[in-house]
Amino acid sequence: GGTAPAAASPSPPRPLATLPRPEPADSSRACSLSPPAPSSCSASRSTARSPMLPPPISGGGYAVVINTWKRYDLLKRAVAHYSVCAGVDAVHVVWSEPREPPEALRRSVLNCSRGAADVGFVMNRGNSLNNRFRPIQGLRTDAVFSVDDDLVVPCSTLRFAFGVWRSAPSAMVGFVPRIHWPADPRGNTKEYRYGSWWSVWRTGTYSMVLSKASFLHKRYLDLYTNHMLPSIRDYVTENRNCEDIAMSFLVANVTGTPPIWVQGRIFEIGSTGISSSKGHDLRRSRCLNAFASMYGHMPLVASTVKAVDSRTSWFW
Repeated sequence: GGTAPAAASPSPPRPLATLPRPEPADSSRACSLSPPAPSSCSASRSTARSPMLPPPISGGGYAVVINTWKRYDLLKRAVAHYSVCAGVDAVHVVWSEPREPPEALRRSVLNCSRGAADVGFVMNRGNSLNNRFRPIQGLRTDAVFSVDDDLVVPCSTLRFAFGVWRSAPSAMVGFVPRIHWPADPRGNTKEYRYGSWWSVWRTGTYSMVLSKASFLHKRYLDLYTNHMLPSIRDYVTENRNCEDIAMSFLVANVTGTPPIWVQGRIFEIGSTGISSSKGHDLRRSRCLNAFASMYGHMPLVASTVKAVDSRTSWFW
């Protein structure tokens, strides 16, 4: 597992010019929010941890960064929802399609925004899952909530998770836990397998929270894009998978600590995605082993801790 030749650091994504908010239109159908049905850093950890830790948080609120791909109705629903959640400073839509957003979609997204949060598109020239972690110009908050366009987290649940993140701003804090484990616990081979939700449920243990619904410090966007091994980003682009695992590796390598899983109801409003494809867990296992080889060790740290809002749970 040698590293690929270093690639030039990508230039920051181009923020879309602010559009004047159009006159109110009848967008209630498109933006309807009726309750949905449930459906590495190359340095070693010992030398990289202290200088790379995020600085103390400097202000309240957080930015929502929505990763989207050709699911315009879901995008509009997501923007309509997150733009009204308390604490949301801005909603940034990560756009990686070959063509810029149609004018009708831009205006529709702005119409769907019902809160005080700023809403805009972050334009990318190429199609890569790495784009969701590129630094965003003008980001005003330290906290970033990274989310897919087909996931809706209730505002009250999101507010609780943000409070958890504020207590541990160097950690990833999220709702979708996953686990890794040695392929042969009794052997000497350093190979790993990826465990999905059922593995977490069965063992009560996790070592990752996926970036499809998680808080992280904006500093990690810079570390991922400009300081992580280029070979890892190349792997993500070529395989169209595992950017979330790559971010989990990076944060664990910097902090030496596990992420934090927040218990809460979340709703998947889409029906298709990478995770639903055949052989998904096998491809994810390959990612784990490729990244561990590039780092020279396995940085992920397992945990059995779960953050629960005791005000809304009978069992805590």
